Amino acid sequence: MTTAAVPYVGAPPALAKQWEALDWASLHRQVQRLQVRIAKAVKEKRYGKARALQWLLTHSFAAKALAVRRVTSNRGKNSPGVDRVTWRTPRQKMLAIGSLQRRGYRAQPLRRIYIPKSRGGQRPLGIPTMNDRAMQALYLLALNPAAEATADIHSYGFRLGRSTADALGQCFVTLAKQDSPVWVLEGDIESCFDRISHAWLLEHVLIDRSILQTWLKSGYFEGARFFATEQGTPQGGIISPVLANLALDGLEEVVKGAAPYRSKVNTVRFADDFIITGQSRELLEENVLPAVSAFLASRGLRLSASKTQITQIHMGFDFLGANVRKYKGKLLIKPSKRNVVGFVRSIREFVRRARSITTLEFIRALNRKLRGWAHAFRHLVSSRIFSMIDAAIFQSLLRWIRRRHPRKNWRWLRRKYFRSDRGRQWVFTAKARSADGIGTNVDLFRASSLRIRRHIKIRAEATHFDPDFANYFEKRRLQKSPQARNRCVVQPGF
Repeated sequence: MTTAAVPYVGAPPALAKQWEALDWASLHRQVQRLQVRIAKAVKEKRYGKARALQWLLTHSFAAKALAVRRVTSNRGKNSPGVDRVTWRTPRQKMLAIGSLQRRGYRAQPLRRIYIPKSRGGQRPLGIPTMNDRAMQALYLLALNPAAEATADIHSYGFRLGRSTADALGQCFVTLAKQDSPVWVLEGDIESCFDRISHAWLLEHVLIDRSILQTWLKSGYFEGARFFATEQGTPQGGIISPVLANLALDGLEEVVKGAAPYRSKVNTVRFADDFIITGQSRELLEENVLPAVSAFLASRGLRLSASKTQITQIHMGFDFLGANVRKYKGKLLIKPSKRNVVGFVRSIREFVRRARSITTLEFIRALNRKLRGWAHAFRHLVSSRIFSMIDAAIFQSLLRWIRRRHPRKNWRWLRRKYFRSDRGRQWVFTAKARSADGIGTNVDLFRASSLRIRRHIKIRAEATHFDPDFANYFEKRRLQKSPQARNRCVVQPGF
């Protein structure tokens, strides 16, 4: 019996063994072959064939197994929906594969919670049940190839193999030259996820209409009170980012059509954040802005009047946590001031609250935060900012140490918490023991020790579902390996 033919039923021990024996590489190859065929059919505008292939994929054991694996291994695996059910054991996961059936399926309401926004306020988040999450993951496997085949080439958010670094790289390509456009329209869509038209999605998205409708109309519980949903896609659903992307795809074509030939109009979009360049303010105000507003209105969306603005590149603008600005004709992309201040503030708050943990736990927790932030911005002009962050964190550490030992002198404190290493006299450290009992030093990570490395932007037309780009993506994967990173050459400017 092949892996794909594993039955859904059996004694509990048998089910657990079947889950553990699944050949994930083989299942992934089965799904990928169908996805490639779906993407090809959509490119050729053979939508009937694409729908037939989607039906095959969503009814296959391989896709159902991968969907269950995704929702039981991501960060939200322990967050239940309104039914308070989670799938933890191999037996539960194997049974879940058999429960993913289209016939009789009806999505349950979401569980509404709120998370803080980076700029203040709270963002609503809807948590589906595990079964609804798995169904969304299953149908996303069929929708993704179609979405990639029709996506705007300079759309970078929530797409396979694309990142904020690629979007900022496109900003550099568009704005760095001497004859590049100097005016930028910063677009801000008002409550994008909450306002997308259900009618537009049901008419234009290549997916099982009845399944999509039950997700869109499922409603949500906030406490014990039920609320219906008449518009928007819930933030928190696995498929919601792709639906939002599909609603905004076509923006590039509309912008190009609204501007005269050779008017230096370019669009860079990351999910619902976008910029549009132009050679004059009048062009952006009189031609581009009305066209964008009409495009969004047809999808139930609108621009925020207070946050949408037109800026000259020499004044700079913030985009995806970075500041893009020309200094005497040279374009530099740095971490934005708001981003840096917010990060330092969060580190100081963490240090202030970390009173009862050991020094080793303290350093490891700080290192996770510092490494994650520094690696996210290592491809920008960040050297000076990294040094400033290190200095700010060092001052916070001194205050943390003094609070713990208010009666000790600095000679004693330095001997306890710091060591010297290769000419550095103040290396914040803690002792740790490995499994074989050997003591090692765990040092605090310094952002300034991270080498600045230019990100190689993805080719605009490349997608993971096009066989012609298989070798290209394999080369990119190898370039991200530690061995390839050590061989990279630092390039200035970006």
